[in-house]
Amino acid sequence: QVQLVESGGGLVQAGGSLRLSCAASGSIGSIDEMGWHRQAPGKQRELVASITKIAGQTNIYYTKYADSVKGRFTISKDGAKNTVFLQMNSLKPDDTGVYYCNIHQTTPEYDYWGQGTQVTVSS
Repeated sequence: QVQLVESGGGLVQAGGSLRLSCAASGSIGSIDEMGWHRQAPGKQRELVASITKIAGQTNIYYTKYADSVKGRFTISKDGAKNTVFLQMNSLKPDDTGVYYCNIHQTTPEYDYWGQGTQVTVSS
């Protein structure tokens, strides 16, 4: 059974940094995308960042970020360990929310989700 375990959330002052980690355990198949989403109170879950394998290419990926986090957040991964990271710098109160990691398995196709980790940015 595959489980995604997130860590690194917490309380930080505006302007501070946090690094989130998400490790997949269990037997997981080929992965083509890993990402982080967040859900703020009273709002819908939104994509924060993703890293996607380019089809037909070996170890070549592209990253995508929400406009609100560009230049402040960086997504990265350790493919050998099926782990994805989110480095968050210059945090703002608007970044507050529950952050969920997501891994997309290609065969069979399935989306795995973490349990969520709380990030709170105080002003």
